[in-house]
Amino acid sequence: MDSVPHYAVVTVSPVAFDATVEAVKAALSAQGFGVMCEIDVSGTLKKKLDADTPRTLILGACNPQLALRALTAVPDIATLLPCNVVVRQQGERVEIAMINPLMMANLIAHPEVDAVATEADQRLRAAIDSVVG
Repeated sequence: MDSVPHYAVVTVSPVAFDATVEAVKAALSAQGFGVMCEIDVSGTLKKKLDADTPRTLILGACNPQLALRALTAVPDIATLLPCNVVVRQQGERVEIAMINPLMMANLIAHPEVDAVATEADQRLRAAIDSVVG
């Protein structure tokens, strides 16, 4: 996985867009994450602004056990949830981008948030790694 900015981790998928979306959902589920929402960014921008943008889908992923631990420790962490995983078309390639959960630990100085962020990071990376091989 390639790290881009400190807040995101981006990698290239070996398969087409729709297959990537399905593979990411299955991989997230295997790591204990449910997809709480799907936001079709490109479809929304087309509908609202008639803008043609690369195909982009945001998957709002949540691991209930990790979320509960984080919310119990710091209720306002809800403003940073869920963990977003993005599938986007970039020319001929499909990219998978995920939020870097460790950034939350940098924003919120709390030992339980550190522990949750570390576990979320490991699980999200394992999910994405299983998709890209």
